[in-house]
Amino acid sequence: MATQYQNLSEYNPDLMPPKETVATQSYAIAVADWNPDITHTLLQGAIDTLITNGVKPENINVVHVPGTFELTFAAKEFLNHQSDNNTNAYNGVIVLGCVIQGDTPHFDYVCQGVTAGITKLNTLTEKCPVIFGVLTTNTLEQAQQRAGGIHGNKGVEAAVTAIKMANIIW
Repeated sequence: MATQYQNLSEYNPDLMPPKETVATQSYAIAVADWNPDITHTLLQGAIDTLITNGVKPENINVVHVPGTFELTFAAKEFLNHQSDNNTNAYNGVIVLGCVIQGDTPHFDYVCQGVTAGITKLNTLTEKCPVIFGVLTTNTLEQAQQRAGGIHGNKGVEAAVTAIKMANIIW
């Protein structure tokens, strides 16, 4: 369903995993610094949502990358990071970015590249989902509407998705 018909940032907390389970988990966030007014709002929404749902602030690792295309590399590095017991250090990885349509095909290449990259990471890794929180909009106004505007905050949605996906793995 199109975003214009639904604001997924308004989720039912009763459908989330128990906070005592989430409190023991760690999450990584890679955020693009291109379009920072948008992406940093998405980042704050994701962090606030993780904490609200039980993640300890010290168990959230954030890395900033120059642009959306670089999110795949950052996510791969997070996935390669191992904990002391030689398992994934993170229960979920979230990538946050914003690509706004311009006058050239650059938009298409960046969107296709990051989408394919994150999809590939999800097929190659075990036990750690990578959540796609990248806005691909035609205008700055559309991006603003999805970064705390009338269509909610897609950073919130990415964090909710990360928690839910991390807790369906068995």
